[in-house]
Amino acid sequence: MSIVASGASALPSAPDGKGVGPLLRGWREQRRVSQLELALRAGSSARHISFIETGRSRPSEEMVLRLAEHLEVPVRERNALLLAAGYAPHYPETPLDDPAMDALREGMERLIQGYEPYPALVVDAAYNVLAANRGIVMLLDGVPEALLAPPLNAMRLTLHPQGMAPRIRNHRAWRDHLLAQMDRQIALRRSEPLRALYEEVAAYPVPDPTPEDQPLDAAPYFALPMRIEHDGRILSFISSISTFNTPMDVTVSELAIETFLPADPATAKYLQNLRS
Repeated sequence: MSIVASGASALPSAPDGKGVGPLLRGWREQRRVSQLELALRAGSSARHISFIETGRSRPSEEMVLRLAEHLEVPVRERNALLLAAGYAPHYPETPLDDPAMDALREGMERLIQGYEPYPALVVDAAYNVLAANRGIVMLLDGVPEALLAPPLNAMRLTLHPQGMAPRIRNHRAWRDHLLAQMDRQIALRRSEPLRALYEEVAAYPVPDPTPEDQPLDAAPYFALPMRIEHDGRILSFISSISTFNTPMDVTVSELAIETFLPADPATAKYLQNLRS
């Protein structure tokens, strides 16, 4: 499954009725950082931070970017802060199908294909699947065509009652893990589309608990596995998510590569035999 563009988003606009000061204060409070601590990090003063937050002082473009960096504001929201302060966006948002992204696309495709026979995929900030290898396609056996129609969504495919959910033996534990992961992302990005997705998948019916829906501290693994039935066998996987360091583009900042490592020798042997 080759990498596809999920559709370029419009550049962010400054929220109605909000200047950069209240927005920065909101990010600072969310990160639980005092004005003094932020000032020390940014090489400023608590008085200046207070003046910025109350609108008594207009920060320079450099100061907006510096404060955003120390508050770990996501790249997309940094552009929104700049717009609210009266500056142009600093970070481009290049569509994945743009020729400038050729090297990135080819690199990610080689990476997930090289991971075979183990499953791997690329998702965007809303968990839309941009690329997947044959290991992922194997796990989607039996999923109805309606759920496989673009745009594919990893959370929907996993938790929908007609998707992979009925075959995930520790569904409740895995569901709790995924919802907690989404909740952390919502807090980080303040994304309304992601919140809508969370509310959708959280409302899906939950199967009756099984003996494998055990607490994490009771599981005989070094991390919570996804245990899924495939062709009469139970396969166990540990999930890992990778992102890009210091992204300078909104699109790149929101990409994530998720890989699934076999959690036991039986799963590894089964997948290797499929490959041979």
